[in-house]
Amino acid sequence: MADNNLNNYLENQFLIAMPQLSGSYFENSVTYLWKHSEDGALGIVINKPLSASVTDIFDELNIVCDIDKSLIAHKQLLEGGPVEKDKGFIIHDSDNYWDSSIAVVPGITVCTSKTILEDIANGTGPKNYLIALGCAGWGAGQLEEEINANAWLTVPAKSELIFSNNYSSKINDATALLGIDLLQISPEIGHS
Repeated sequence: MADNNLNNYLENQFLIAMPQLSGSYFENSVTYLWKHSEDGALGIVINKPLSASVTDIFDELNIVCDIDKSLIAHKQLLEGGPVEKDKGFIIHDSDNYWDSSIAVVPGITVCTSKTILEDIANGTGPKNYLIALGCAGWGAGQLEEEINANAWLTVPAKSELIFSNNYSSKINDATALLGIDLLQISPEIGHS
């Protein structure tokens, strides 16, 4: 008998939106799934840049940036998902922990602390990071149902893809991890 319980199975995975999600919030998205249990799942969309940059969030939060702003001018804020859109989520690779840090796997941590933003601004923060406003959330069993309905592909996450600034290629790079081309997948739903 197959075990349909995927507790923690999908943590540290990418969720790649299938073509049938066209027209939805998640169209062409890659979501980093950092929490998954019998109670539901949480993720952060990693390929939807906003028009604002990291320096804009520093200005908004009155954080003094002590480093050369040109070093981080290319860092965009991301639209992390349709849930808690006014809350910032930082995915980083540092071994340091800030308030509210949750280690997903060694080398990948999610944090919501303003202190980490201050440390980034003064040059003592993590080397690699991604800052997103909002997250994606699924209730108990919801994500599993969506996966079974072929709405998502899953693949183990790669940190270099999480932290890449080439947002437009992330969906193709993520599907390439599976050895497929998303353009070759039919938008028609079906099971074999």
